[in-house]
Amino acid sequence: MALVTEITKQEQQQDIIFRSKLPDIYIPKHLPLHTYCFGNKTQHDLSHPCLIYGPTGQVFTYAEVDLTARKLASGLNKLGVKQGDVVMVLLPNSPEYVFTFLGASYRGAMTTAANPFFTAAEIQKQAKASKTKLIVTQASYYDKVKDLDQEGLVKFVCVDSPVPEGWFHFSELCNNSDENDMAEVEISPDDVVALPYSSGTTGLPKGVMLTHKGLVTSVAQQVDGENPNLYYSKNDVVLCVLPLFHIYSLNSVMLCSLRAGATILIMPKFEIGSLLGLIERYKVSVAPIVPPIVLAIAKYPDLHKYDLSSLKVLKSGGAPLGKELEDTVRAKFPNVTLGQVYTLFIN
Repeated sequence: MALVTEITKQEQQQDIIFRSKLPDIYIPKHLPLHTYCFGNKTQHDLSHPCLIYGPTGQVFTYAEVDLTARKLASGLNKLGVKQGDVVMVLLPNSPEYVFTFLGASYRGAMTTAANPFFTAAEIQKQAKASKTKLIVTQASYYDKVKDLDQEGLVKFVCVDSPVPEGWFHFSELCNNSDENDMAEVEISPDDVVALPYSSGTTGLPKGVMLTHKGLVTSVAQQVDGENPNLYYSKNDVVLCVLPLFHIYSLNSVMLCSLRAGATILIMPKFEIGSLLGLIERYKVSVAPIVPPIVLAIAKYPDLHKYDLSSLKVLKSGGAPLGKELEDTVRAKFPNVTLGQVYTLFIN
């Protein structure tokens, strides 16, 4: 009897591995996240549009985004941001959001993102818990961060005007910095690059440490290999209306698009008329959205006035999409692939 028990334990301890018929995906998890996103680009790719800011139509190529991020890394170094420090982004979706995340990665720092709709107390709590050294934000959020400003423990960078007294302007960090002066850092795959905070569904919000290796692996699983989960290509224009402080947007929209070489159309907030107009104008092909936006599109009475024929994929995530709504959308977009996204990422 003892022998049978011992054999059963050994059987239980054996690994059971189910392998795909497709070859394994090569995951360059030794690379820093920024190198992974930009390192596969040719000179032609670097001239391709990377970011389009919807409200103004301003376009940034891959070369411009990479250069700005490296200049920002140099600027962060001048402001005393060291490797392993935390930079908080308190912004709606914007090109500066992308520049800051990549610039902090180049510097070897971590980015934590806070919802601009947080109260002053919530922002202060996250800033202190994460030991934030610098906050990139807008002048309109001054009242939400003024207590942190008065304590003098955090430096502030403003992306717009007027710049509050004692703050730095974002353009100063980029225009007055030389990318060649960027401090050299040796980044380990296990270094933390992103510090998103959980929503606090089952308790208080907690910082989630995401490493360079972890995010490279996650993105590779989505867009690399012969049969990726997300079929992003250099010809795609990917809608970025979901907030970048949410991991769904940061990971599956921003980082996956950067790796694939797609163009990211940035919207700072959702408004149904603007969204449909921008899809038509910039020929959006992939639209990662959430059920409330799906509902707004399905019920919009003037939907027929917009040319949305460029759409190839509608991806809904964040919550389940009901069958009735799914059927309605399929009827309105018969040539579009409608998918539901489920991840184990913490938002």
